[in-house]
This record gives sequence, structure tokens and C-alpha cells, in this order.
Amino acid sequence: MHSEQPTPGAPSPEDDYGLDNELEQLRTAMASLREEALRERAELDNQRKRLARDVDQARRFANEKLLSQLLPVLDSLEAGLAAANAESGPLKDGLELTLRQLLKVGADNGMVQVDPVGQAFDPEWHQAISQVAAPGAAVGSVVQVFQKGYALNDRLLRPALVVVAAE
Repeated sequence: MHSEQPTPGAPSPEDDYGLDNELEQLRTAMASLREEALRERAELDNQRKRLARDVDQARRFANEKLLSQLLPVLDSLEAGLAAANAESGPLKDGLELTLRQLLKVGADNGMVQVDPVGQAFDPEWHQAISQVAAPGAAVGSVVQVFQKGYALNDRLLRPALVVVAAE
């Protein structure tokens, strides 16, 4: 009987097992690194999207404080116009022009008036100050606005002060 001798320079079965084991470890490490890279890429993408959303929100609401501070000026102009309702002349015309210009500046920056006469009361946008019997008006609808509300890009700056129709 003659035993086979390994060919000089040829890998032994133990070497094959060691190489297979090392190859499997390298494949596992590579798969782990690939998964980690994908997670990192997804996290960076989410962070980029979050940052873009934050920048967009900051841009949309950058004028919120300024516009909020102008609301009493708008109220005063409207009160002045209501007092001068029967009169006509350059003073009233100037008040109307100033009010229109301020409202246009607000609108150009995303601000809109909340004037809900006839609409259903919405506690998200209106603040009820009283209820009155109002024949012909739907129960729970706004029958009078004491102070208009304002919103900036669908975010409430100030609720409208309203009177609601009672049962």
C-alpha cells in the first residue's frame, strides 16, 4: 500500500479549512460594513431632509414676529375707518389706502385675515367671547366679529374674537 504524499507547495486540507474560515469571516465583515454604510447613508439622507424642512419652516415663518406686531396697527386703521364710515374725504381715503397697502404687504408674506362671519365656530381659529340668540343664523355659527384674526402660512397668529349664535 502506498500512501499519498501531499504535493510540495499544494495546500493541505487544514489550510483549505483555514482559508474557507477566513474567507467566511471576511464575507461577514464585508456584509456588516455594507449594512453599516447603508444605515449611515440613510441617516445622512434623513438629516438632509430634516434640515431642508427646518430651513423651509424658518423661511416661511421668518416674518411672524414682525407681522404679529403689526396686527394692532391694522386694528387701529380698521377702527379709524369704522369711525369715519359716514364721512368721505382725503383722510378716510388715506386710511383706506394705508390699510390696503399693509394688508398687501402681509399677503405677500403669507398672512391672511380670518374674518369668519357666517361660518361655523372653529375653536382652532376663533375665540368666542359670547353667545347670543340669533334668529335665522345656524346654531354655533359666527354672527359677529369683534376683532379679525390672522394666519401666517396656515399657522394662526391671532384668533378672531367672535360672537356665536346660541340655541
